Amino acid sequence: MTYRSLTALPVYNEARHLNSVLDQVCHFSSDVLVVDDGSTDGTADLLARRDDVNVISHPANRGYGAALRTAFGAAIERGFDVIITIDCDGQHEPQRIPRFVQASHDYDIVSGSRYLELFPEDNAPPPERRQVNEQITTELNRRLNLSLTDAFCGFKAYRTAALAKLELSEDGYGMPLELWVAAATAGLSIKELGVPLIYLDEARSFGGQLDDVQTRIDYYQQVLTRSLSTSDTAV
Repeated sequence: MTYRSLTALPVYNEARHLNSVLDQVCHFSSDVLVVDDGSTDGTADLLARRDDVNVISHPANRGYGAALRTAFGAAIERGFDVIITIDCDGQHEPQRIPRFVQASHDYDIVSGSRYLELFPEDNAPPPERRQVNEQITTELNRRLNLSLTDAFCGFKAYRTAALAKLELSEDGYGMPLELWVAAATAGLSIKELGVPLIYLDEARSFGGQLDDVQTRIDYYQQVLTRSLSTSDTAV
């Protein structure tokens, strides 16, 4: 059976990395979609000069979760069997896309994990990023009976038939937590694939109050609690 796969990149103000990442992605994926989530840094101009990717633009910034939902909807509407999501910040390796496509033949969700195994190119994450990931991943596993090692990695593969079963509404960075709750409730099969832990030496912001560690933890816990309130999966 031939699986039609789409690689999608949610993008917001990534002009610095856009072309170099897309050049690599297009080498490993014949169908590429960029969801430009209201960029204001020239990203849209760079995308307009390319003829090797499809683009959906949000007129204004709506959030990471909203961009992912737009990508999911496009993949389902256009009849793809699998959608790969990869970030456009230079911290994922596009050459790993074929492994995710292959693994998706046997699982509903294949999720990258930066903490599943060691790679020569690994480098240390900012301590607060590691702290937040560990705390929320542990809580997610406890409340959903999962065994994830990385709840937040954006490098994933999804079967679109499985995605179509999920109702997602979170616009922000907490959307992966809503997705895990929905996936567990729907009984989807999940596999983690190890990916290198790459953090570039440049400032990264979640935007506004979420740059504060405790505020970000509180937000993630709110999303998790809200998602669990409509689920019978929690323990």
